[in-house]
This record gives sequence, C-alpha cells and structure tokens, in this order.
Amino acid sequence: MAQNRAVNFSLRSFNDAARRAYLTGLRDGRAPLTAVGIWGFVTGIAMVKSGLTESMAALMTLLVYAGSAQLAALPLLEANAPLWLIFAAGMVVNVRFIIFGAALHPFFERYSTWQRMVLGFLIIDVAFVLFVSRYADARRVGTAQQLWYYLGITTTGWVIWNSTSMVGIYLGGLVPAGWGLEYAAVLALMTIVVPLVKSRPMVCCLVVSGVVAWAGQALPLRLGLVAAVLAGVLAGMMAERALPRPGRSRTAPDD
Repeated sequence: MAQNRAVNFSLRSFNDAARRAYLTGLRDGRAPLTAVGIWGFVTGIAMVKSGLTESMAALMTLLVYAGSAQLAALPLLEANAPLWLIFAAGMVVNVRFIIFGAALHPFFERYSTWQRMVLGFLIIDVAFVLFVSRYADARRVGTAQQLWYYLGITTTGWVIWNSTSMVGIYLGGLVPAGWGLEYAAVLALMTIVVPLVKSRPMVCCLVVSGVVAWAGQALPLRLGLVAAVLAGVLAGMMAERALPRPGRSRTAPDD
C-alpha cells in the first residue's frame, strides 16, 4: 500500500490531465498570490528592522514559512523572551492550519506520512481557500488531478513568498519608511477575501471572526486571532446547517 502511495505522488502521475490541473492551479493562484508577494516583502523588511541579521532572517523565512508566526515572534525576540514562549506564540497564531489540515485530510489521506507532511508544509491561506472553493462539492476525492492542482498553487506560493521575502530582507532598507507597505499588504489580502464571500454562511463566518478578532486584540500571545478563527469556523458551520441553501450555480469538478 505504501508503495502505491509513493507512486501516486511521484512524477509518474503527471499525465496530461494532471498537467492541466497543475497549470490551472498556476492560473488560479496568479492574482491572489500577488498579495502573498507583498506580504512576504513586508515581512522580510520587518525581520531585518527588528534586529535579525540578514542571514538569520533568510533562514527564518525558509524554515518557518509562516508570515503571521514570524511577525508574532519578532517582538518576543526583541524582548529576549524564553525560547519556549516564542515557539508557543508561533503555534498559537498558526493554529488555523490544524483546521486546514483536517479539511484537506480526505483529499490526501492516501499518501504516506512524510508526503502529507510536505503537503502540509506548503499550505498557505490562499491555497486552502482556492482548493476548497474548487473541490468542496467534488464527487470523488483523492485524485491525482486534485493533488497537482494543489501543488500548482502551493509550489508557486512557496517560490513567491520566499523570493519576495529575500528581496525585503536584502533590499528593504532602500524603501522609504513613509510608504506604509504594511497597509498595502492588508489591502492586497482584502482583495482576495472579499470576492470569495459569495454565500450567507461565508458572510457569517467573516463577520463573526472579524468581531472576535477586534474584541480579542488585548489578549496575550495573539489569542484573539485563535479565538477569531475558531469562532468564524463555528459560525460558518452553524449557518450552513441553519440557513436554507440555494441551488448550486455550478457543478464542482470531479477530478
């Protein structure tokens, strides 16, 4: 069984249908990943300005690969906080990826543990949203086309994030402080989220998570963000069950 799993993950599964799925992933992720690039650039600048050397910032970008966790760790690093506290803060901020992993598990459970670890390491918020939006109503899960569509988005996201972060790390000092790039990153991310709000459960999820995130700003270790994620998911699930669902506008791809 493990041998079959490994074969399904290998380049042998990259047939014509898989190639089309991969190219579709590249195409779908092209516009949203622009925001990822801006966010990576801003994060690269923030790491260097917090006191990290360029080499340490580059290593952090490659190994951590999580902008929110990196930004959460920076003030703790500046304050010489204990290492366990820095790790705890990063884990708390990234708890949403547990939810992402649980949602993606049916699609990738056929693969071996190390293969799923690689797929999990590559996941970013944009890729999760695009993948779930495309395959939420798929009649079959775990197909090679779904894998390569996922890889089309996530591998591109990995390249864009790390390359723009490196630009921010090594060239960010040339950018005037008055440009307000952090706000540009937030606006770019909003251009991704807003067009995806197409149903009442998604509206409920967005409103509840936004309110909880605002109310939880004073909580330590970014716990307000964790509460917002959990509250938003719970609100979306409850709304999905309580509100009548209109007829589906399209048939989800069965690949």
